[in-house]
Amino acid sequence: MGYYSPQEVTEITIEKGTQKANSSTLTLVLLGFLGGAFISLGYLLYIRAVGTMPHEWGSFATLIGASLFPVGLVCILLGGGELITGNMMAVAIAWYDKKISFQQLLRNWAIVSVMNLVGAFFVAYFFGHFVGLTEGDFLPKTLATAGAKINDPFWVAFVSGIGCNWFVGIAVWLCYAAKDFAGKILGIWFPVMAFVAIGFQHVVANMFIIPAAIFAGYYSWADFIWNVIPVYLGNVVGGAVFVSLFYFLAYKKNAPKKVKEEIHQPIEES
Repeated sequence: MGYYSPQEVTEITIEKGTQKANSSTLTLVLLGFLGGAFISLGYLLYIRAVGTMPHEWGSFATLIGASLFPVGLVCILLGGGELITGNMMAVAIAWYDKKISFQQLLRNWAIVSVMNLVGAFFVAYFFGHFVGLTEGDFLPKTLATAGAKINDPFWVAFVSGIGCNWFVGIAVWLCYAAKDFAGKILGIWFPVMAFVAIGFQHVVANMFIIPAAIFAGYYSWADFIWNVIPVYLGNVVGGAVFVSLFYFLAYKKNAPKKVKEEIHQPIEES
């Protein structure tokens, strides 16, 4: 078959999460920066694609942009990168299986979160503001998108974050499930496209779009912080509970011994 069973994916994800938790600080710094930058470049593509589309197109324009956004996660998972929302799922399941300590989990999440922020700021400032790719004719779309994020009340943003990382966690899970390059891309593409089309909030994407509006002279850093906190917490619940905890409880205890032996052979990076 061209894909692994759910029990096998559980074991693969535990191995991946363990590898991530044991990565060196330099590796996490470099790949964390790339993760934040790649997601931001995907969002930049979204803004450039739909920013000047007629307002009458409504949700159809959003669907077009959503169909382009997943390129960022494809670059991360297949090219190389660390994304905190993916790690909220993968590293958490390694902790559930007692392969890593809670301190290792926090270390990974902290370094990757900070470097995702740096990568997102880099793209927002240099490509969005300095080059002007989120300003000019595209500024109204940038402001409307950022404004919709920061106008959500705390608990609305939190619940929206859960929905988002439920999808992102599944995208990472399906990427690990596929055995070939094309299958991995398809596994990533549709769940990510879905969360963007629906309008759920992704903390790293917000680390790009809201600062892009701030660099253009709109909104405040207080608005940014008040958005990031609930969305981050919601993303944790979406990835670490609704994906990895549920699948860990459903499949880990029931995985056949043969499956465990096969999966614990060296796993090819993806």
